[in-house]
Amino acid sequence: MRIFPLLLGVLLAAGSFAQQRPAQDRPNVIIILTDDQGYKDVGFNGSTDIPTPGIDRIADSGVVFTSGYVSYAVCGPSRAGLLTGRYQDRFGFSKNPLFAPNDPQMGLPLSEETMADLLKKAGYATAAFGKWHMGAHPDLYPNKRGFDEFYGFLSGGHNYFPEDYTVADITQAKSQMDGYRTRLLRNTERVDETEYLTDALSREAVDFVERHHEEPFFIYLAYNAPHTPLQATEKYLSRFAHIEDPKRRTYAAMVSAVDDGVDALLDKLDELGITDNTLVFFLSDNGGPSPHNASDNSPLRGFKGDFFEGGIRVPFAVQWKGVIPAGIRYDAPVISLDIFATAAATSQASPKNELDGVNLVPYLTGENQGLPHEQLFWRNYQAGKFAVRTPESKQITTAKETLLFDIQNDISESRNLAADEAKRAAQLSQRVEEWKKTLMDPIFMGLSEDKKYSELHPDRFGK
Repeated sequence: MRIFPLLLGVLLAAGSFAQQRPAQDRPNVIIILTDDQGYKDVGFNGSTDIPTPGIDRIADSGVVFTSGYVSYAVCGPSRAGLLTGRYQDRFGFSKNPLFAPNDPQMGLPLSEETMADLLKKAGYATAAFGKWHMGAHPDLYPNKRGFDEFYGFLSGGHNYFPEDYTVADITQAKSQMDGYRTRLLRNTERVDETEYLTDALSREAVDFVERHHEEPFFIYLAYNAPHTPLQATEKYLSRFAHIEDPKRRTYAAMVSAVDDGVDALLDKLDELGITDNTLVFFLSDNGGPSPHNASDNSPLRGFKGDFFEGGIRVPFAVQWKGVIPAGIRYDAPVISLDIFATAAATSQASPKNELDGVNLVPYLTGENQGLPHEQLFWRNYQAGKFAVRTPESKQITTAKETLLFDIQNDISESRNLAADEAKRAAQLSQRVEEWKKTLMDPIFMGLSEDKKYSELHPDRFGK
């Protein structure tokens, strides 16, 4: 197996660095998650038309995962995997959940321990800001899933301008899209927001740090930007007059608003003197849906929803100053599931369920010179599609075709090797077959079944 010789040399040097300063005790944990952001749409992955100096601070102070993946190509299942550290198909979260406030089964099952559950048990103050999408029934609210504080919305998307929040409460909702127009929640109470949504979420995160910096804390800052609808204030639009495409200009403005928020959050950590004791992750929940929001996944093939790289390989970086070395680009495959395992290890907490991720810190410091994963997997239940990634290979299979790529040398997945390398294809298919035995069927209907679900559940909004 290839061990990435250049990377190994860097990690050996990193190991010496790490030995000079022992790992901090129980660091704070911050996850900054964007929605539908393109792989290239950060400075650390080569963006030239959208500067992201705030986000790039994380990359400059830590590690960029050049082969960083999420566990699904759309937001709901991807976020379920992130929050539990487990392949979401193990517990039936295989589809994008519908907005169904009267259905306690429509969301993250109660059998699953969230990262907030774990860290709260370990004595952390916990907060979620932004998009939830793990269920709109009261039993599934963030405050019931380990979060001390929540500020945001329950649905899979939301409008950005407060004047559009015309649904006073979810009991007044009449359709799936009404979730985009609900007033925001502070914990379980509806509130009247006055700021642009991205700015409001950043404000709340900074305020939480100010109030809880003297104790260990966990923040899940789940922006919905730059997910549609494409909406931005003039403050951010004015920065991108040079972009002629109006859709790309608004998208860039939305990313820039996130970047300002990340910058403010990192500034607050510096101001309070806790940067060195805070583990900060940044990633997108899936690849960019370029036709819809003008995102840029290059040089990757495909988009959100695909198992091509453009759907599942995302901008992904982490910093832990003084522990993880700075300015490293790490090429071995990692996945969003690893964040839970890393948080568990660094907080010295014991998860309830078996995890599919690994603690990344020893790999980044050079203490462990192996590979975090021998293989990573994906399943699209409705499409009957599977994918597997090893350090050298990537394979996508359906009932009709097999696509095999030399992913290390063909990042754009331009040449299908399945016919030429039948033995390798068969071996990868066997790995998938073994993994499939650990999965279960979906436990709820998904977004594409909205009409049918409403017919079967006329009381879905609690009326």
